[in-house]
Order: sequence, then C-alpha cells, then structure tokens
Amino acid sequence: MIWFLRIFFVVVLVSMLGVTSWASQQCALWAIPGSVGGHPWFIATLFDTYWAFLTFYCWVAYKERSWFGRIGWLLGILLLGNIAMAVYMLILLFRVPSNARMEDILLRTA
Repeated sequence: MIWFLRIFFVVVLVSMLGVTSWASQQCALWAIPGSVGGHPWFIATLFDTYWAFLTFYCWVAYKERSWFGRIGWLLGILLLGNIAMAVYMLILLFRVPSNARMEDILLRTA
C-alpha cells in the first residue's frame, strides 16, 4: 500500500507541476477574463477546492506538532493547493518503511 501511495502522490505532483507550468505559459493567472472569474461554476469550484484544502489541512494540523509547521503547511496548501499536499504526503510516505501500516501514516506519533 505504501508503494502505491508513493507512486500516486508522485503522479499528482508531476501532473500538477506540468499542468501549472503549461497554463502559466498560456496566460498569466491574473489575466483570467471577468466572464470566467464571475461565472457561478467557477465560484462553486473555488469554494469546493478550498474547502477540500482546509479539510486536508485539519489532518495536517493534527499531525504537525509545532505551530511553525502548522502555519507553514497552511500557507503552502492555501497558496499551492495539491502541489503542497502531494509534497506533504511524499515527505510523510518516505519517512515510513515500505511495510508500514496505514495507522503509521494517518495517526500522530507520540
């Protein structure tokens, strides 16, 4: 399971870096037309995305012991989204042995 998760989050990270690089070469983020930025589905998608980021962050805040780490990861997740989330997971997944249990990943260690 650990190997599958490592591969999965590498794919997430590489694909997000790729699509973000491609999109930034097409146009600047701040150049999104007003008709897109104000579209109800664009707004709904942003709400959905940021609530998902904050949901994931609740678990990160539980896992992280220091306020510095908690605040740093909050900023990273809110600014970089799935890129930061994939990096967090890869750090976590490469700290445990390949035969680790899911509890070793999901639960805070003493």
